[in-house]
Amino acid sequence: MSVAMLVFIACGVIAVLGAIGLILAREPVHSALSLVLVMVALAVLYLLLGAAFIAAIQILVYAGAIMVLFVFVIMLLNAGVEVRTNLSKLARFAGIPLAVVFLVEMAYTLIHEYGQRAGAAGAVAGPVPASTQELSMKLFTEFVLPFELTSILILIAILGALVLAKKEA
Repeated sequence: MSVAMLVFIACGVIAVLGAIGLILAREPVHSALSLVLVMVALAVLYLLLGAAFIAAIQILVYAGAIMVLFVFVIMLLNAGVEVRTNLSKLARFAGIPLAVVFLVEMAYTLIHEYGQRAGAAGAVAGPVPASTQELSMKLFTEFVLPFELTSILILIAILGALVLAKKEA
């Protein structure tokens, strides 16, 4: 097994454990820190794919700026320990079987794909990564609508949090 595959498996396990910690944490700040762990693991996975620019953006934008924004909103709302409701019990009973099915499917896919790639010696692993200029041209021409809709969605979420904070105060 190659070093890249070992790093991939380690980062995958770290990302999954961080996601589980994100869901199970009772304190909102602990959930935010678990999300940072997931973001860093994803950045390493992007590096393994040869996408250094995307990995850097993942760290700078998501693990940096967006998480600072999340922590700011958490502190603004003065959120304490999460109160569990019946809905979270329902999510636990539905979520655990779905998580097991997802993990089995992911393991099957990894084993199946890794077996095929190991059999095809000398095969190219995928397309050559595009340059940063090509990526930015696509982002601001072909994908400008989803890009702007995402920024509007984040703005609406922040405004909603502020409105909720003022109602409770």
